[in-house]
Amino acid sequence: MSLSDDTLKKILFQIQASAVQAQKDFQLSQQQISVKDRERKKLELTLKELGAMEGDVNMYKGVGKMFMRVPRKEMEGDLAKQEKELADDISNLNKKSKYLEKQFNEAQSQLRDIFHHAPKAES
Repeated sequence: MSLSDDTLKKILFQIQASAVQAQKDFQLSQQQISVKDRERKKLELTLKELGAMEGDVNMYKGVGKMFMRVPRKEMEGDLAKQEKELADDISNLNKKSKYLEKQFNEAQSQLRDIFHHAPKAES
């Protein structure tokens, strides 16, 4: 069974478009991972610094253009919660990246198979 040239071109175009889109999405997810990882590290360092402080120290949390005094336990709880959310986001983005990488590799493999099995044109 042979496919017409137009049908083959459409299939190739769809596979190529799929590969390009998967690659773009993969790069975007990698960028998001690095941004979220940086934020998580900042929170981790902040929590470490708060842990090193002794006694009842005044803590202030930025709210819009002002700062509100908050208890130390509440501040540490909020920071720990944010760190956990970022770690979960990073985990989900890593899963998404693996899926997109697999999708890109499959599209590349399909293109290689099509070109490998294509009949050779004679001059």
